[in-house]
Amino acid sequence: MSSIERVRILVVGDSGVGKTCLTHLIAHNESLTHPGWTVGCSVEVKLHEYKEGTPQQKQCFIELYDVGGSLIHKSSRGVFYNPTNGIILVHDLTNRKSQENLSGWLMEILNKDGKDTLKSTSFDTVDFDTEQFFGSTQIPILVIGTKLDLLDEKRRKRNSQNSTGIAEQCGAEEIWLSCRNSRSLAPGTTDAVKLVRFFDKVIEKKQIIREGFNTSDRRRFVSPYTSPEQSPLICSD
Repeated sequence: MSSIERVRILVVGDSGVGKTCLTHLIAHNESLTHPGWTVGCSVEVKLHEYKEGTPQQKQCFIELYDVGGSLIHKSSRGVFYNPTNGIILVHDLTNRKSQENLSGWLMEILNKDGKDTLKSTSFDTVDFDTEQFFGSTQIPILVIGTKLDLLDEKRRKRNSQNSTGIAEQCGAEEIWLSCRNSRSLAPGTTDAVKLVRFFDKVIEKKQIIREGFNTSDRRRFVSPYTSPEQSPLICSD
């Protein structure tokens, strides 16, 4: 019996945005009552049905790497960035700065060394060349805004008319939710469908990299690396 395939997804964002509650909700379909502060990195694992309901359906392990957002660990957390197959960017809907800092998080992850991308002690609003990062790496990204329950109705309507800038730049889908509500990602809901679609995309991209380095696949997947093993951002096992 062949082993179940696994993919690694980084879950990153500022300290306190709710990454630990989010990963717990995704992995266990329940809210986390008393979350603690993440020191270094914690990992949750979810068994996912890839392309469920199709002939290609198979089980895969989704490894969610919840990376601590504290600035104290900024110089050392790069060890968790390599390899990765997907990225979930998390921000607090009640904290605009945490949204603005997502560009900095992406730069930190996609920097070839995985660390020390920004010299400042905190993230400033960062502009980057989308094509430079996503034209070559093709890393699937999902943006998730947390603490929806703390927004009043007026702010919800106003914010719903404008998606997060980083999501538009990356061509990524976006989910807004409350991690306190265990039904936020209930099967069949719009947000659950977005999450499933993201997981499927992550798995598919990994397969393209691992199996698609022949002439025909090179036309549809552009990579600066000549083989999957050379890529610093892809888990090929």
